[in-house]
Amino acid sequence: MFGSLPLGWLQLKAQKLRLFAAITGITFAVILIFVQLEFREALFVSAVRYHTAMDYDLVMVSPKTDFLVSSKQFARSRAYQVLGFEGVESATAVYMRLVSWRNPSDPSNARNILAIGFDPSEPGFERLLSDEQFEAIKQPDKVIFDRRGRDEYGPVREMLDAGQPVSAEINDRRVDIAGMYEIGTSFGLDGGVITSDLNFLRILPTRKRSAIDFGLIKLAPGADAADVQARIVATIPQDVLVLTRDEFMDLEREYWNKTTPIGYIFAFGAVMGLIVGLIIVYQILFSDVQDHLKEYATLKAMGYTHGYLRNVVLQQAVILAVLGFIPGMGVAYLVFSRGADATRLPLEMSVQSALGVFALTVAMCAVSGIMALRKLRAADPAEIF
Repeated sequence: MFGSLPLGWLQLKAQKLRLFAAITGITFAVILIFVQLEFREALFVSAVRYHTAMDYDLVMVSPKTDFLVSSKQFARSRAYQVLGFEGVESATAVYMRLVSWRNPSDPSNARNILAIGFDPSEPGFERLLSDEQFEAIKQPDKVIFDRRGRDEYGPVREMLDAGQPVSAEINDRRVDIAGMYEIGTSFGLDGGVITSDLNFLRILPTRKRSAIDFGLIKLAPGADAADVQARIVATIPQDVLVLTRDEFMDLEREYWNKTTPIGYIFAFGAVMGLIVGLIIVYQILFSDVQDHLKEYATLKAMGYTHGYLRNVVLQQAVILAVLGFIPGMGVAYLVFSRGADATRLPLEMSVQSALGVFALTVAMCAVSGIMALRKLRAADPAEIF
């Protein structure tokens, strides 16, 4: 295939304006594919940030819960109940709800923030909070703020880093920020605070202590998660689901991918990028074949096979794919860097994603080349001359 590479390249660069238009079109398609696929990946990664950060082996949720932020409550007694099963070391009751946060530097600016409450004497949040922070939230009206939350929550990071005391209003109740943890935003969350269950109920006085949102189950060393899960499910009433970590994350991803239009929109955008690039490359290669039809017919008359000519066109397609991919990847990288800073979303170009998009780009251009070959097959010297 690459034995005739100079011929394919010479044909491309002979029409510099056409080559520039082709590279520009492919670059645009590559950027569109990169952005759509990466935002789709960021959707799924950011959606399970809390799922992966909390420390548990099994989790109890209500069957009516579709995703984290919109969790439904169930009886706290279920968490106590699982403590009686062999292999269960602890069961931490977790309260979770969106609450109203007022910007400490501009109290007229209010926006929703995720509030999480749990008993600091129980496990489940060691990956997020330090020992000092565990002790801090045991005090009344103390919360820990997500350092990677949106800037609209106010200059909390800057003030705490400068050693200044920070207080804010949550649901019209004054609280003190006793420290920071790091999670980041998602498509459903802009930020969060973690506090004790008692402080959570002070912020939300209408919530019942007996109704929780999640139960984090920690197993004893050596216990088989699937076995413990099966025994719990077979015994307790069906008003709760007992899920593994992977099942819990799959529940969240399933919601964002199928229940909401966001996952579909990103996937559709990537497909549209492929279609746009395919059409552009097809038009370029078809025009090139059309312009050089007599030359191709001459080569056929000289004894060159259709396979040889086909390889020339496919080589052009691969060259265009490479020339369009490189600048497209560079622009996409800049978009991700700026987007990550602005949104706090996990927008990162991995080697795997870059290779995947490159493979799609080559396939897109190759298909365009195959479509353009239909005209080349008709290059009959007897008819053209």
